[in-house]
Amino acid sequence: MVESKRLLIVVNVDWFFLSHRLPVALAALEAGYEVHVATLLTQGRARLQAYGFIVHELQIERSSSGAWSLLKLFVAFMRLLWLVRPDVLHLVTIKPVLIGGLAARLSPVKGVVYAISGLGHVFVEEGWSYCIRRWCIGIWYRFALGARNKRIIFQNSDDRSVIEASIRLRDAQINLIPGSGVDLTHYRYSALPEGEAVVLMAARLLGTKGVREFVAAAQILRSQGYAARFWLFGDIDTGNPASIEAGEIESWKQQGVVEVLGHSTDIAAIMAKVQVVVLPSYREGLPKVLIEAAACGRAVVTTDVPGCRDAIEAGVTGLLVPPKDAYRLVEAIRQLLENRAKCEAMGQAGRKRAEQIFNVTNVVTAHLALYRALGAVR
Repeated sequence: MVESKRLLIVVNVDWFFLSHRLPVALAALEAGYEVHVATLLTQGRARLQAYGFIVHELQIERSSSGAWSLLKLFVAFMRLLWLVRPDVLHLVTIKPVLIGGLAARLSPVKGVVYAISGLGHVFVEEGWSYCIRRWCIGIWYRFALGARNKRIIFQNSDDRSVIEASIRLRDAQINLIPGSGVDLTHYRYSALPEGEAVVLMAARLLGTKGVREFVAAAQILRSQGYAARFWLFGDIDTGNPASIEAGEIESWKQQGVVEVLGHSTDIAAIMAKVQVVVLPSYREGLPKVLIEAAACGRAVVTTDVPGCRDAIEAGVTGLLVPPKDAYRLVEAIRQLLENRAKCEAMGQAGRKRAEQIFNVTNVVTAHLALYRALGAVR
């Protein structure tokens, strides 16, 4: 009997794994891999184990970058990698890539997939201190991505350019995969609803997601007499330094201009009730909510920044605006609210784009091909 190959997927937190990497891991199980998942566990352990994964808890403190915290995480990675001895190690999100990548160079790991799913708030913030930190992180990437048998997944070409400024990569080592993909059988196309228009933003409540710009745009549009409703779905993320304080969110609720509705487990059902989807983020890998909006046939307004502009075809499936500019955001939202036919046309084009580019089946197939290629090297 041939022994199953071991796949170890490391992600910063369990809910991110479940929302962004579950289809790939399930496909690997079906393909015969022994799948291990290492992550910070919140409430996902039982669900992960029910799927058949071998679960390892890693204390990945996303908001902490102190030397002691990083050293503890490095030691935990070393123990994990020597315990599991994976044929393929798949590192997802920033700390797993940077810390796990270093540990992999000193461990019995046969092949490494580095998934660069965005570069984080350090590459968004301005000021000389952040310039220095970006330079230091660039050097860190040079060492972390040093495995000989490797593949690096980028979600957009801008992130690839940033990393290639620090490390020389061969084309054969690079794969451009458009995000996590979207399940087209769950996120189905639907006609625009009748009645009062609804504008949706669904994201973690972070300043860098452009939440404040969305709220400001809603306030301006209401002051101009627009009767549309503005829905904000998402939770505070205390593990992220850009998280918005509860007091500020409570003040939005009191004002009543934006309906702050918390986390939802069924964004597809919500999409069916809205006319326009907005994400004024400062930078992304490739935002899942925008490809979900495309699959559901919804016109999008987003920012002309890495990741966001890659998720749409500007002028065809949605509109681009500058980041951190509530007034330009207002103009774009107003343009779509006043032109139902344009919304419908953009939604139909978005669905076609989702079918051609963002189908989760294609994303899963691409990942399994990488696993097979790395596992074949001895």
